[in-house]
Amino acid sequence: MKQMIVNQTMDQERALYHVTDALVKNCIFAGEADGESALKECHQVDVEDCRFLLRYPLWHTTDFSMSRCESTDTARAALWYAERGVIRDCVLGGVKALRECRQIQLDNCRIQSTEFGWNCTDVTVKGGSLESEYVFMGSRNVTIHNWQFKGKYSFQYVENLTIEDSYLDTKDAFWHCRNVTVRNSVVKGEYLAWYSENLRLENCRIIGTQPFCYCKNLVLVNCTMEDADLAFECSEVDADVHGRILSIKNPMAGTIVVDEVDEIIIENPVRPTECRVILREAKEA
Repeated sequence: MKQMIVNQTMDQERALYHVTDALVKNCIFAGEADGESALKECHQVDVEDCRFLLRYPLWHTTDFSMSRCESTDTARAALWYAERGVIRDCVLGGVKALRECRQIQLDNCRIQSTEFGWNCTDVTVKGGSLESEYVFMGSRNVTIHNWQFKGKYSFQYVENLTIEDSYLDTKDAFWHCRNVTVRNSVVKGEYLAWYSENLRLENCRIIGTQPFCYCKNLVLVNCTMEDADLAFECSEVDADVHGRILSIKNPMAGTIVVDEVDEIIIENPVRPTECRVILREAKEA
């Protein structure tokens, strides 16, 4: 039978250390003692309608759930080294809120956390929003659906990522990423996806300057590009895109089919520039 921990305010160090098979409900973790690591090393614990104001509340916690909880901006580094958790309808603040975690599901959460999600594995995000810098850096096996994101330096060094039906307002996104697919989404930002490998975008709206440089095996399918200049420099690309590209510079290999391009710049290339650029009207003719 579950242990019930209800309607308490706790501020001591490791207040519920190593609690197992418990329901923690309507509790507040705050106070003068300013203790850290309230739920460290817990197992099979459900946390509901709680508020965390102190640091490092859930470290090394396994087989857990959080519902309708809030960690404030003072609850820094809230979840580290946690495994097999479901976080639902929560508000997560504080820097570095998720790190070195495995098998985590985030459902309809509102998150504002710099350096969120570093070096995590097997993460699923459904709904909600995130404002961050350097989100999910170095993480692997991440799946995102119906998500609103605002920030910069996102998804750097990430591997095996899928994003669908989302809105990304970001710059310097997808640098050095590998094996990434983005579908049915808006990707807005400067300097997208430099040094990426095996990046594929399908049915996306892509907005911003100097995208897709130094890419390997870049694929764009039925995408629309806006405000793109100096695009595809030194990249291997297979692209079928709509809209008007301002300029394409020194593309290295592959084929780019586009509605309109103002300028193709082949200027002092340091790598081969064997990529074909084809206007759609000419192709259809």
